[in-house]
Amino acid sequence: MASPQAAAVDRLFDSFVAALAANPQMSLDDLREMLEQCGELARDPGGVDYFDVEAAGTPCLWAVPHGCREDRVLLAMHGGGCVTGSRFSHRKLFAHVAKAVGCQALIVDYARAPEHQHPSQVDECLKIYEWLLNRGIKPNHIATIGDSAGGNLCTTVVLAAKAKGLPLPAAVMPLSPWYDMEATAPSFERNAKLDRLITRELSLNMSQMFLGSASPRDPLANPLYADFTDYPPLYLQVGGFESLMDDATRVAERAMQAGVEVQCDVWPEMQHVWHFMAGKAPEADAAIAKLAAWVKPKLGL
Repeated sequence: MASPQAAAVDRLFDSFVAALAANPQMSLDDLREMLEQCGELARDPGGVDYFDVEAAGTPCLWAVPHGCREDRVLLAMHGGGCVTGSRFSHRKLFAHVAKAVGCQALIVDYARAPEHQHPSQVDECLKIYEWLLNRGIKPNHIATIGDSAGGNLCTTVVLAAKAKGLPLPAAVMPLSPWYDMEATAPSFERNAKLDRLITRELSLNMSQMFLGSASPRDPLANPLYADFTDYPPLYLQVGGFESLMDDATRVAERAMQAGVEVQCDVWPEMQHVWHFMAGKAPEADAAIAKLAAWVKPKLGL
């Protein structure tokens, strides 16, 4: 059974759905402002300092836990369909992960769609990965992490790095990843009455804004079509109530078939990116603890 604390994300997502139903013509600015509320679910982890930085021309936020190893980095990409979300909405979530791991996180505030469309976001994140390498951070001391659309980006930026012949990071950690730009997952039907936020219509609307004229089967937008040969270890977490559950499980299977070390955990009864409740819901804290335990040895911690 889900904890009583986990109902916080249910209530927030229900409020989003109600607001959109009441105002179906909601402006993009208002939508973005509304979804920033996701960042209010977490408790501030404490003992973490935050510093603005411009990395390869992109505004980012360092989350630096006190006493952490500053030569290890989580390259963190926020979710929101590549349309909403920011370094601020995801500050506390990624700070919790960084504190659990014992390293710093660089939270990327990439340019969003529809003003900037694919492959803008993956190209921008790749430049920031190269920026880290050029600052002397070893590739095996970097792990990428992201939620939802950020889960897509933390996966595809490594595919782009592989295609460019760059040394690859130690690990990749997608949380509730949004991969399938065509929304073909059977879990849309299976979890239709369980997922409080994500519908096939919403997914397709977001993907249209994100893709523009790009193909929905471009492997750098839809890793269901990617070649995962020689890809780093991959740890996916997804909620059991999510419409996007099969996005995670299908990419996990594709990567395993390519010989990648893969772990994919389906968290019972959890909603999309339940990690937002870090510090308040035991399921979020347990998921983050598992992420940390998995990635620390891969980063040499």
